[in-house]
Amino acid sequence: MDIRFTDCSVRYGETIALHPLSLTLTEKRIGIIGLNGSGKTTFARAINGLVKPSSGQVTIDGIDTAKDEKAALAKAGFIFQSPQNQIILPIVEDDLALTLKSRGLPKSETAAAVSAILARFGISDLARRRAHSLSGGETQLVAMASVLIGAPDLLILDEPTNQLDLRNRARVLETIAALPESVIAITHDLTLLTGFERVLLFHEGRLVADGGVEETIRSYERIALR
Repeated sequence: MDIRFTDCSVRYGETIALHPLSLTLTEKRIGIIGLNGSGKTTFARAINGLVKPSSGQVTIDGIDTAKDEKAALAKAGFIFQSPQNQIILPIVEDDLALTLKSRGLPKSETAAAVSAILARFGISDLARRRAHSLSGGETQLVAMASVLIGAPDLLILDEPTNQLDLRNRARVLETIAALPESVIAITHDLTLLTGFERVLLFHEGRLVADGGVEETIRSYERIALR
């Protein structure tokens, strides 16, 4: 996976959400941290075209995210901070099948793929459950399955352990750690970053630290506690 930001900035009216930034991301596990409103979610959403640059360019494996959003979205799936909003259909297995049906996959192949992704995440028992009846952890796992069934190379997670109890948090963390896909995680849960190769720290729309887990967290603590 090769993600490149070239003099990329993002504005919302007069507000600069992301100041001009150039960097390349190739690592398998990347964390994004910072205070609320620091620009980290804007940065992450720019990776697959959910946010368009106001200036500059973002590419993912050579795909310009502003010019070919469909291809960028196929490369990088995004799980929002409220994953229940991504589950469209009321029954779990029907929702998982939606992506493949939209691609014209035959019914038998779709059913097999749904069964396989449910088994992969250890949630086969949720197949006929109604989405509104799922726990927070179950919802997060179903949302991940619904994105990964489309076979992206990268999964971007926005606060994946937010509001989870200890049991569900542990289950989600274990699942993320085992993913073969590349992962970018926006998080306030700093323990999630254990084993990550690179962490980016944003503050007031700027990238202010970029390095290993421990050193970047120390930089974050200096900003958060001053």
